[in-house]
Amino acid sequence: MNLMDILSKSCVRVPLEATSKQGAIDELVDLVAAAGRVGNASELKEAVWSRETTRTTGIGHGLAIPHGKCDSVNDLAMAMGIPAEPLDFASIDGKPVRLVVLLASPVDRTSDHIQALARISRIMAAESFREKAFNAASADELFDLIASEEAARAQA
Repeated sequence: MNLMDILSKSCVRVPLEATSKQGAIDELVDLVAAAGRVGNASELKEAVWSRETTRTTGIGHGLAIPHGKCDSVNDLAMAMGIPAEPLDFASIDGKPVRLVVLLASPVDRTSDHIQALARISRIMAAESFREKAFNAASADELFDLIASEEAARAQA
């Protein structure tokens, strides 16, 4: 699983305009929809929000990975953004979120969905990498950082 297969530059926003958890999720879903990666943005928003209300996707260390599966998603898609100000995501460590990574998947791709979540978590596990991501000044810089990390991991 290479994240560059599911992330496009048009699905990265720095800074996010949203000032709330639900606003951030909606904004990222809208990016995926604008890129033509989901047929029904409302259905995906409902799927992601339903998952979020079951258990927070604020996994700690300033990172949230909201995700959902629905019929209107044809292939895995990812969007990411840095909020202008850290967001309360009810994270498990109680700290605000500085980077939000949205994963959208078709309902029949559970294995790929889990692999993508694991890949995002592995990349973000290194504090030095997370700090670089949190401090990206533009969408291009954040996208290029992810691309460089994926290229380095592919060669390792």
